[in-house]
Amino acid sequence: MVGSLTVPVFAPAQVDPLFGLSLSVLLFLAGAGLIVGEALAPGTHFFVLGVALLTAGLVGLFIPASLGILAPVVLTVVVLATTAVTLWGYRKLDFAAPGRGQTLSSDSLKGQFGVVTERVTESEGQVKLEDGGFNPYYQARSIDGTIEEGEEVLVVDPGGGNVLKVERVAAAGDDIDRALERDRERSTESEKA
Repeated sequence: MVGSLTVPVFAPAQVDPLFGLSLSVLLFLAGAGLIVGEALAPGTHFFVLGVALLTAGLVGLFIPASLGILAPVVLTVVVLATTAVTLWGYRKLDFAAPGRGQTLSSDSLKGQFGVVTERVTESEGQVKLEDGGFNPYYQARSIDGTIEEGEEVLVVDPGGGNVLKVERVAAAGDDIDRALERDRERSTESEKA
C-alpha cells in the first residue's frame, strides 16, 4: 500500500501570511495603526476603519481552526458590520464637527449663525451654532425680546464664549447683509493675521 495523504485543516485566520504573523494579528495591528494615525491626524476618519480592523483581529484570534475556509467570511462580516456601526456612531455623536473641530477663540463666534434649541430670553436659552466647534451648543441670551425654538439667530456678542448674546436673524438683515457681514469679518481676520 502506498502512503496515504493527509490534508491539513486550512484556517485562514490562523495562517502565517506575512512576517510569520496570523491574519488576525495583522488585522489587529493594522487597526491599531489606523487608530494611532487618527490621533496624529484628527478628522481623517482613520478611526472608523481602524476600529473595524481592530475588532476583526480580536474576533479572529478566537475563531476555531475548524471553521476552515469560513474564517475569512466571518472576518469580512465583522469588518463590514463594525465599520457600519462605528461610522453611524461617529456621525451621530458628531465627532467630525462640520467645518472645523474647535472654535479658535470666543471672538470667532461673533457673526456666527445658529438655531435656537431652547427658547431664548434675556435671562435664559440655548442655541446650536452652524460652525460652533466640537460641541456646537451654547447658552444664549436675547438682546431684546424672546426668540422661539427653531428660529435662526446671529451671535452679536460672544461674551467670552460662555454665554452668547444673540438676535433674531430677521432683525439682523437679509441674506445679502449676512454675506456682507461674513466678508467683513473674514477681511478683518485676514488683516489681523
